[in-house]
Amino acid sequence: MKEIKNIIFDYGNVIFEIDFKKAQQAFVALGITDIEAFFAHKSHHDIFNNLETAAISPAEFRAGIREASSNKEITDEQIDAAWNSLLIGVPPNVHQVLLKVKEKYRTFLLSNNNEIHYNWIVDYLKREFNMPDNSSLFEKAYYSQQMFLRKPHVEIFEKVLAENNLDPEETLFIDDSPQHLVGAKQAGMQTLLMTKHPKDLEEVLREHHIL
Repeated sequence: MKEIKNIIFDYGNVIFEIDFKKAQQAFVALGITDIEAFFAHKSHHDIFNNLETAAISPAEFRAGIREASSNKEITDEQIDAAWNSLLIGVPPNVHQVLLKVKEKYRTFLLSNNNEIHYNWIVDYLKREFNMPDNSSLFEKAYYSQQMFLRKPHVEIFEKVLAENNLDPEETLFIDDSPQHLVGAKQAGMQTLLMTKHPKDLEEVLREHHIL
């Protein structure tokens, strides 16, 4: 293997803690049935993929949730609150760890995201960290809804590599979802599965001799 010179980080449960169970419980409370088929970590209804690639608007997403629910009277605010309930936050010191990594490597963020979550996260970063967004932590941040592509499709990895003139063999991709690593490997990248809590990011990076 070539020496790692570039690192691409996933966001959810690598840097930013998320809890799928909270969203599942919130959607059930809104009248969604068969929640494991509708929304889970490893698979979910196409409505979520479509929101993440901006194939549908937030308004169309909310209409789809309302259609899937037994309660047709749920409000936009209730839907957004349920959807955002999985967003927990960034553990202490993780941003500092990312800045340390940035001193040694070219670093990037590649997140399957969506307009509703993105707006919540930006507000959270301003409120909790006095940061306008994630841009200071990386050379560049990429979000699926702005690229009209999502992981694990190989095209999204190839686009990041090409735009930044990165050698895939010198590039490490870190994600908590095994299925996303498949696309990165297809693009020729080295991969690392994040199996610990985001608060342990520095420990994981040290274990793998990245820091």
